Amino acid sequence: MKRIEVKTRGSSELVDITMEVKEVVKSAGVDSGICVIFTTHTTSGIIINENESGLKRDIVAILNELAPKGKGYLHDRIDNNAHSHLRAVLLGTSVTIPIDRGELVLGTWQSIFFVECDGPRRREFCVSVVEG
Repeated sequence: MKRIEVKTRGSSELVDITMEVKEVVKSAGVDSGICVIFTTHTTSGIIINENESGLKRDIVAILNELAPKGKGYLHDRIDNNAHSHLRAVLLGTSVTIPIDRGELVLGTWQSIFFVECDGPRRREFCVSVVEG
């Protein structure tokens, strides 16, 4: 397993981590298997989607709409970031991608994103490659 640090700049943003994950897969030397990407934080997510600027803004906008900040969530009495936890629940903490012939099996427009929901922060995600 490889741990990779990412520094986020905004309170909510998508960071393309595709190249970092591809490097881990390449260095693992696995011809066939799976790659699991996991975030170690409860206020972030991992998703796969298209790396297009308008779509990335749309994703942040819909997360803001579905779990708006300051809506009176019970968790806010602890540290005022319940909206971030709720957004992360909607996104999920990991993705699994097949590996074939030493490469991630991603569609033409698919990229892997670390989604920040409570930044800016220093974050970490894990990449595990399993031969199969």
